[in-house]
Amino acid sequence: MRQLTAPQLSEWLADPARQKPVLLDVREPWEFDVCRIPAAKQMPMRSVPARYPELKRDDEIVIVCHHGARSYQVAMFLEHQGFTNVHNLYGGLAAWAQQVDPTMPTY
Repeated sequence: MRQLTAPQLSEWLADPARQKPVLLDVREPWEFDVCRIPAAKQMPMRSVPARYPELKRDDEIVIVCHHGARSYQVAMFLEHQGFTNVHNLYGGLAAWAQQVDPTMPTY
């Protein structure tokens, strides 16, 4: 699994020459309601074992949570299921709010 910093993800999303990743937000619904990266797909961590077949194995997937711990665990799970293009957002949305979008609400 690859670790991706918030600035690296921001550059990726802003690059028109690069295909956008699937942003998989594994936080709880109330957290998703507070803040999120636009275009993120919500799939709470507890639902991933049942819902991961919704994901395409060949897509680039960036997994997002609040601080990066839950997303790391989900990334490891997906790799064990045969996904090879999995990235963990290091520091999660807390890092995104600090380093990329200081206007993002935090909790």
